[in-house]
Amino acid sequence: MKNIEIVTPIEVKEYAELTPQEARLVELARQATHRSYAPYSHFSVGAAILLDNNEIITGSNQENAAFSSGTCAERTACFYAGASYPDAKFKAIAVAARDASEDFVMRPVPPCGACRQALLQYETLADDNVKVLLVGRNEIYILPSIKSLLPLSFTEF
Repeated sequence: MKNIEIVTPIEVKEYAELTPQEARLVELARQATHRSYAPYSHFSVGAAILLDNNEIITGSNQENAAFSSGTCAERTACFYAGASYPDAKFKAIAVAARDASEDFVMRPVPPCGACRQALLQYETLADDNVKVLLVGRNEIYILPSIKSLLPLSFTEF
């Protein structure tokens, strides 16, 4: 028998410790939560993706009465970025969320599995790590790559 240990490095920062570029990305992700359409879950998510051309694309979750017809904030932003800037590479993504009380969640919320796989495809296309900033009310988790969110991933495409 053989054991494999998978370790996910996470750096935890407070807002004051962010670089100006990280702070901007976090702020745009937080702002995007206010454009969410979440009448069913009352859980508003926003994402902001920094591209290598310095454009920042935002997205928010969009729910639908036919639940599977909605989409997450991360995929909204990622597919819009891919469609609008097909030659640009992803550099970083920030994800923020608010709950039914309209307050930002205390602990950072990671992307769902489908979003992790979609984002991983763009990281693979970039042939470089895409930094991940998961935004909580008082602190931000920073991961070095999308791959660190999905270590046993499907990347043969």
